[in-house]
Amino acid sequence: MVEKMELRDKRVLVTGAGRGIGRVIALAMARQGAQVALLARTRSQLEEVAAEIGALGREVQVYPVDMGKREEIEAALGSVMENWGGVDVLVNNAGVQGPIGLSHEVDVEEWLEAVQVNLVGTFLCTRLVLPGMIERGYGKIVNLSGGGAVSPRPRFGAYSASKAGVARFTETLAAEVAEYGIDVNAVAPGSINTAMTDQVLAAGAAAGEEFELARQQRQNGGQDVGRVAALVVYLAAPRSDGLSGRLLSAVWDDWEHIDIEQVMASEIYTMRRLKPGE
Repeated sequence: MVEKMELRDKRVLVTGAGRGIGRVIALAMARQGAQVALLARTRSQLEEVAAEIGALGREVQVYPVDMGKREEIEAALGSVMENWGGVDVLVNNAGVQGPIGLSHEVDVEEWLEAVQVNLVGTFLCTRLVLPGMIERGYGKIVNLSGGGAVSPRPRFGAYSASKAGVARFTETLAAEVAEYGIDVNAVAPGSINTAMTDQVLAAGAAAGEEFELARQQRQNGGQDVGRVAALVVYLAAPRSDGLSGRLLSAVWDDWEHIDIEQVMASEIYTMRRLKPGE
């Protein structure tokens, strides 16, 4: 049986926490005893989540931030550091869909913005919390990957490229900070109904085959977002200590029963190029 309140008094920062997957993750963290800092663009959404966390008796901080703007990210995380003295767990969840359509036809600025939010925003938040984690000799970083990170996703070039970048950054960073007791992992959430699903539906023919998949997903309810939150809690908790540099699917991988030593002695759950004969 999993120990209750396994994140008691941990200082957790969740980006993109105002709605969707980020909201569910933030609440799951609070239920496990964490104090939570919430970052997202819309203050009203953040305040609604904060009220729910406050009702659980947990400390909560709210920071309206455009994750595409470096100065806003740095100001928010500076305040978190000043108030808390550090962050024990960082969840880089904030992301945008970006333009939908053929790469030579989509808007260039929208493409660049998606990479800025999804990949650069993840890098900036990580860079700011790492010195404290290194000094303390412990920390957990969980990055949200997404569709197209490990296989082609036509007409979603900005999203898939940036999320593939997040997955590779996860592996690279994990190797850089392993000696400091910091675990860095990525999560593939699966087909969750969020505002991004609605954006695919609104794109119509520009989304290609994804349109019909999104329509079916919206109708059948999609996959359980609770599974995503449970995996993130696992990766944030001490029971996953030593598991690092991996991309785990919340839906398809049997992460509840991982043999960490065995996984870390292999290339399971990593991004690799197949060679002839494999």
